Amino acid sequence: MEKIIIVGAGFSGATIARLFADSGKDVIVMDKRDTIGGNAYDCYNKNDILIQPYGPHIFHTNEKKVFEFLSRFTEWTKYEHKVLAAVRKDKFVPVPFNLTSLFMLYPNDKAERIKKILIDEIGLDKKVPILQLKKHENAEVRKFGDFVYKNIFYIYTMKQWGFKPEQLGAEVMNRVPVYVSYEDRYFTDEFQYMPKEGFTELIRNMLCHPRIKLKLGTDANKEISLGEDKIYYKDKELDGMLIYTGCVDELFDYKFGVLPYRSLKFKFETIKKPSYQPSAVVNYTTSHKYTRITEFTKFTCEEKENTVIVKEYSKPFKRGKNIPYYPIPIAKNIAHYQEYNEHAKKYKNLYLLGRLANYKYINMDIAVKNAMELFDKINEIEE
Repeated sequence: MEKIIIVGAGFSGATIARLFADSGKDVIVMDKRDTIGGNAYDCYNKNDILIQPYGPHIFHTNEKKVFEFLSRFTEWTKYEHKVLAAVRKDKFVPVPFNLTSLFMLYPNDKAERIKKILIDEIGLDKKVPILQLKKHENAEVRKFGDFVYKNIFYIYTMKQWGFKPEQLGAEVMNRVPVYVSYEDRYFTDEFQYMPKEGFTELIRNMLCHPRIKLKLGTDANKEISLGEDKIYYKDKELDGMLIYTGCVDELFDYKFGVLPYRSLKFKFETIKKPSYQPSAVVNYTTSHKYTRITEFTKFTCEEKENTVIVKEYSKPFKRGKNIPYYPIPIAKNIAHYQEYNEHAKKYKNLYLLGRLANYKYINMDIAVKNAMELFDKINEIEE
């Protein structure tokens, strides 16, 4: 009997598991953790506050198909994410850096001149990469670009990634452009919500199907082994397929060495007052060792007697010591990953899926979209 084995119970694994189950296939979903949801896992603390132990996750998408699929498994609470940067002492400005930020940090006459140039050349409500502003022909705009680069991008990026902004791929830099706009939302997607009961409950509902067998606290590498070009499950050749969403270097027992990632360290604090900071997330772009502070009650728009914050520190990934969160998208790392990706092609019934397996920085909506597309691709092959 064919087996479909999915390693990882995060968004990627849960999505494709549900799609297979809905199509009448039996699926085994394994996860090394005792919890579901991957790094989007959330839970209530002793004060009945919904927290995210692996850092803040916010759902947003322009993909209607993704939103409609996930809406089968949750009700939503409208939430539009706004982020502030603590650029100077007691001075919080919107990020991505926009026209409001410009006027908060520059004298009015200078801000008006820069605004006019940006609108004339780029257009109102448009986005521009910061590196483009640093190379602008107008000296005042270049100086403005240098200021934003230093105070919003450079120090923060060095803390977060351990690399200068220009060393990272465009996919990272273009995530936080400068807005020639008064738009102060961090995301401008059509659909911006938080799952009403949390991400864990959403994933639980997705995995709740009679054809899905969930095996938590299971190290897949102890049940799955790889031969020269064959996959073995419990020492028998796998008659079916393996969909793997974990670290691809771990799957292949580090055959080509350990892939570099960034990890995170979190320091949680309960604050004995209803509110701690002016927005759910404040980035510390010029000061402190932590990159940002998240206040969880602001995600659910609840006011309670206490609130919970978490200070987030970016760290190098050390195998066996901490959790890999972000692939580092520089050229040599991508080339390193491609060694694993090419090797994976030897296995006709192996599919790599998700941020870690594809070594690509993606949001959860794209993780769901990629899972849906992989499901369609597998069905086409089988037909």
